[in-house]
Amino acid sequence: MRSTRDRIRHALLFEMFGLALIIPFGTVLFGLHASDMGMIGVGSAVIATAWNYVYNLGFDRAMQRLAGHTRKSLPLRVGHAVLFEAGLLMIMLPPIAWYLGIGLAQAFFMDLAIAAFYVVYAFLFNLGYDRAFPLRSWSETAAEPCR
Repeated sequence: MRSTRDRIRHALLFEMFGLALIIPFGTVLFGLHASDMGMIGVGSAVIATAWNYVYNLGFDRAMQRLAGHTRKSLPLRVGHAVLFEAGLLMIMLPPIAWYLGIGLAQAFFMDLAIAAFYVVYAFLFNLGYDRAFPLRSWSETAAEPCR
């Protein structure tokens, strides 16, 4: 399993790259001022960073307990990203609606668009992160198929 230090690095890199992408794209897509999109982006990043740590720690502990390892197959990675974003969507909906002064339905569709972006981004980022920072235990069991 990943160390606390590695998990912190993962979460910070994920949010930094995500903000660099979502603020300019969100400003154009939603027609918001850059300051509003920046506030939503930074606020979301702070909440998402905490959620990222808690969610990934829990997910890896569950995998370790159930499968005896933390290697993720392609289908498991897809499920991992979708579940992460679904949880974050529920957490972020009220603050976005409140900050922008919009209804929950409008905030839901905005948050859904942001979540769709992050599902793809999370999948690609985590795939790249695992390749850039592999665990030693993965190379020791590389010949075993992922369960």
